[in-house]
Amino acid sequence: MTANMKSWLVAAGEVLLVVAFFFAVAGIAPPAINEAHYFAKSKNYWNPNWCARDLFASSGNPHLLFHLTFGTFTSLLSLEASAWVGRLIGWTIIAIGLRALTVAITDRPLAVLAVALIWLAGVDGFNLAGEWVIGGIEGKVPAYGFLLLALRMMIVGQWRWVWPLLGVASAFHVLVGGWSVIAAMLVYGCHGRNQASLRSQWMPLVVGGLIAAVGVYPAIALTHGVANETVTAAARIYSYERLTHHLLPSALNQEWYVRHGFLTFVTGLACWILRRDQRFVVIRTFTIGAVSIAVLGLMVGLLPQYEPDLAARLLRYYWFRLTDAVVPLTLALAWVRLPIVISASYLLQFSRAAVAIAALWIVGSHAVETTRMTVVTDSGRVVSAVGMNTRSDNRQRVVSDWISVCEWVDRTLPQNEILLTPRNQHTFKWYANRAEVVNWKDVPQDAESLVEWSRRFYDVFPLRLGTVRVTVRYPDLIRFRKEYGARFMIVDRRFSGESLPLVQVYPLAPDESNATYGVYRLP
Repeated sequence: MTANMKSWLVAAGEVLLVVAFFFAVAGIAPPAINEAHYFAKSKNYWNPNWCARDLFASSGNPHLLFHLTFGTFTSLLSLEASAWVGRLIGWTIIAIGLRALTVAITDRPLAVLAVALIWLAGVDGFNLAGEWVIGGIEGKVPAYGFLLLALRMMIVGQWRWVWPLLGVASAFHVLVGGWSVIAAMLVYGCHGRNQASLRSQWMPLVVGGLIAAVGVYPAIALTHGVANETVTAAARIYSYERLTHHLLPSALNQEWYVRHGFLTFVTGLACWILRRDQRFVVIRTFTIGAVSIAVLGLMVGLLPQYEPDLAARLLRYYWFRLTDAVVPLTLALAWVRLPIVISASYLLQFSRAAVAIAALWIVGSHAVETTRMTVVTDSGRVVSAVGMNTRSDNRQRVVSDWISVCEWVDRTLPQNEILLTPRNQHTFKWYANRAEVVNWKDVPQDAESLVEWSRRFYDVFPLRLGTVRVTVRYPDLIRFRKEYGARFMIVDRRFSGESLPLVQVYPLAPDESNATYGVYRLP
C-alpha cells in the first residue's frame, strides 16, 4: 500500500468516526429541530400543490440553495428518508471540514475526535444565544462545513479558495456565511496580505460573490418592493416577539452571558498561551472577529429604547451566531495544539484511541437520551402539553396520540384541506400532509407573510385565552371557517375537556383510540 493511499484511508476513517459521533449525539428519529420547518418548505417548493393553502409553506424562500440541493430528496423520498439522507450528507461535510482544519493545526492522530467532542460540548453548554451545529439538517449545517474548509485554507495560505468556499457557505445560509466573510476579511488584513496580494484576490472574491448571490438575492427579495411600514412591522415582530431568545440582548438569560463569557475567557487564555504559534494565528484572529461582531450586537441591543424601529431591523441579523459556534471551536483546536496536551497524549499510544472512542460513545449516548427528551418536550411536537416533569410513558403516549391524529387526517380528509391546529406543535404538515392556518414555530421570512402570520396567530390564539387554546365561541369559529377556509379543528382535550359544543369526527370508530387529541367540525 502506498503512503498516499494509506493517508487517504486514515482520513476517511477519521471522517467516518466523526460522523458516527454526530450520529450518537443527534441520531434521533426525524423530524429533529427545524427539519419539519425546512422540509415543509422544500416539499412545497418542488410540489406547489402540497399544502398549497398553508401560509408558511407557500411563503418566500430565503434558503433557495437548500431547496435546490437537500430539498430535492422530498420529491423522491419520504420526508423521514429525506431528513436522514440530508443529515448524513450535512454531517459528512462538517466532518470533512473539521478533519481538514484539525490536520492543519496538529499532526496528532485522531485529534479530530477530541476537537469534535469539545466543540459540540462547548456549543451546547456555553452558547450565548441558543446556536447549535449538529442536530437536524438545515441550511446552516453545510454552511458550517464550508466555513471549516475555508478556515483550513486560511491557515495554509490558499486564499484563492477561501472566498469561493465562504461564498458556498453564504449561499446555503446567508448569515453564517456573511458574518464569516467579515471575520475572514479581518484575518486577511492582518495576515493574508503577506501570503496573497490584494490584486490576486479579485477573481476569487468575484467568484465567491457570485456564488453567495444564490443566498443573498433570495434574502433581499424578502423585503423588495414592500412598503417601508410593513418591513418595519415585520422586523419588530421578528426581533421583539418571535425570536427574542436569539436576537434581543436584553431578553437573554443572565446565566447565558456568564457561561459564554467564561468560555470566551478560557479560550482567550488558551490563545494567549499559543500567541507565538504560527499555525494558530489565523484561528485566533478569526475568533477575535467573531467576538467583535457579537460585541457590536450587544451595542445594537442598546438601541431599542432610543430607536426601536432601527434596532428591530438591525437585530434581525443574528449577531451572536458566529461567536456561539467559533469560540468553542477555537478552544477545541487550542486544546489539541497546546504542548502539554501533545506531550501527555503520547504516553499511551494505543490506549489513547480506545479511551477517546469510549468517551465519545458515552457522551454521545448521554446526549442522545437528553436530545430525545428535548424532542418530546421542546421540539414543538407536544410543547403545549408536556413538561419536563411529566413521566416518560405519558410523554410517549402524547407523541403517539399526536402522530395518530395526524395520520387520521392524512388518510381521511381531502388533500387541499386546511385545519386549525394546536398552537405549539410544528410537525402537523410533516405527519398529516395538510395545510394549517397558523402555528407558533412556522413563521414566514418575507415581510408581508410575517405580518400576516402575526395577525393570524393572535386572531386564532388571542392572549385572553392564554397560550394553548383556540376559542370555541361559535361566532369566532364561523368567522375562521369563512376567512381561512378551515372546516376542522384539532383540539388538545387535556385543556379543552372531553365535551365541546362541536361535532366530533375523530376518534369515533371502534378501532380508533386517542386520549389526547380530537378532531371537531367547525360550525
